[in-house]
Amino acid sequence: MSAYDDARRAYDAKTKPRGSLGRLEDLGCRLAEIRGFVPERLDAAIVVAAGDHGVAAEGVSAYPQEVTAQMVANFAAGGAAINVLARRAGARLLIEDRGVGIGTRNMAQGPAMTADEVQRELVAGSALVDELDVDVIGLGEMGIANTTSASALTAALLHVDPELVCGPGTGITDVSHKVAVVRRALAVNAGADPLTALGGFEIAFLAGVVLACERRRIAVLLDGFITGAAALAAIRISPSAVEVMIASHRSPEPGHTLVLDALGLDPLLDLGLRLGEGSGAALALPLLHASVAILAEMATFGDAGVTDAGR
Repeated sequence: MSAYDDARRAYDAKTKPRGSLGRLEDLGCRLAEIRGFVPERLDAAIVVAAGDHGVAAEGVSAYPQEVTAQMVANFAAGGAAINVLARRAGARLLIEDRGVGIGTRNMAQGPAMTADEVQRELVAGSALVDELDVDVIGLGEMGIANTTSASALTAALLHVDPELVCGPGTGITDVSHKVAVVRRALAVNAGADPLTALGGFEIAFLAGVVLACERRRIAVLLDGFITGAAALAAIRISPSAVEVMIASHRSPEPGHTLVLDALGLDPLLDLGLRLGEGSGAALALPLLHASVAILAEMATFGDAGVTDAGR
């Protein structure tokens, strides 16, 4: 009998009609399936990886590139949205500088990274996971122009037109310019490895985190479009990595729905979030905690002396 089945039987034994907690029960069963046992509580961390992108030189963001470093300083000072939300969710917050101020090369002119750089980031992401003793890791990111990188990566991996994946990102009004830049990047890098040519240091790092979570059977709570692109890159390396993924929310970025469909994931929330930083993962984390708390703390029919009409 699998841990998923054990969790399902445990929910059915609680003092409620079977399945009446809907997706909350499905979520608890999924967590049990990932971890390999029915957890009594969840220890969680949120990893926010930050990096600069050379494609910012193409004017694809509403904000200048120095904002990446400024926001990382804001994270360190505890003043960003993710700091507030992670504290409320009871999650440890880890900020990883994966190339702030250094940045990738301009993918519109050639490959953004070398194969060695990608491997370095994959290994670093894996090493971070190996240092953590947690049940779930939420993914977050920060990097001016990284929605352009994610758009190009998604277009390449899903073989779709850039118009279907490019959105306003930080709030640009001329999305057609971003589409043109992504088209140029795809043409210049035709035939190259998508993650190497079109990704970012922080995206490759997060792909490494996902791959290590698959190996250690730790749940991965995806955030929005950029972390979704990292997840796509991860399953290109190991298709079974999708088995440990949970989608926290659906972003208004047009490419995100395509990513979720490709991963076969149904998001927990749909709040119009497009901030990044792991904010959606932090907001969804209490649902994961609740699903496990029901299993651990709610009385059974037998314990409470309540007749189980569902048997």
